[in-house]
Amino acid sequence: MDKEKGLLIVLSGPAGVGKGTVCGALRQQDTDIQYSVSATTRKPRQGEVDGVNYFFKEKEHFEEMIKNDQLLEWAEYVGNYYGTPVDYVRETINKGQDIILEIEVQGALKVRERFPEGVFIFLMPPSLAELRSRIVGRGTETEEIINKRMTVAKEEIDMMKRYDYVVENDEVHLAVERIKAIVTAEHCKRERLIEKYTQLVEVQ
Repeated sequence: MDKEKGLLIVLSGPAGVGKGTVCGALRQQDTDIQYSVSATTRKPRQGEVDGVNYFFKEKEHFEEMIKNDQLLEWAEYVGNYYGTPVDYVRETINKGQDIILEIEVQGALKVRERFPEGVFIFLMPPSLAELRSRIVGRGTETEEIINKRMTVAKEEIDMMKRYDYVVENDEVHLAVERIKAIVTAEHCKRERLIEKYTQLVEVQ
């Protein structure tokens, strides 16, 4: 009997909503979910490690990856490129392992075009005021960039209707529990299991 394929779980939302924090907490609780490392041309923040948080690339290298179709998706966001290497994603899913992509909204919508069977989760802040507070709290952005991110965030929230699920990140541990419940439910979907169990009946 063919092994069930893994899920492609796409988690996105506005900058500052806590995607990285939620993904980190999810990975600590559920080691069965692989984390897909994105490539980016932005500079590392303090404590970020190449190949762990991101693959940090020079702009020229990233553009070569685009040209050679080595990215599942890519987007330019506030002056930097972000993208998902395609080979690792495909290999992981085909082995029956779930993989989670933590990416920007533009990238998520491109993935949806190529992998409509993926599970798309939009992470929401409790409020726009709280979102701004979180971005300011990073201490890494200028006032101009913060204002630009807030403008983009409002546009991105309008894209929520193109996702399968919405999870509010009011408390990290609650957001993680909601995502785990979504993943469990998706594994039980009839569409994912019907071929497997049809084969079981035919064998009998």
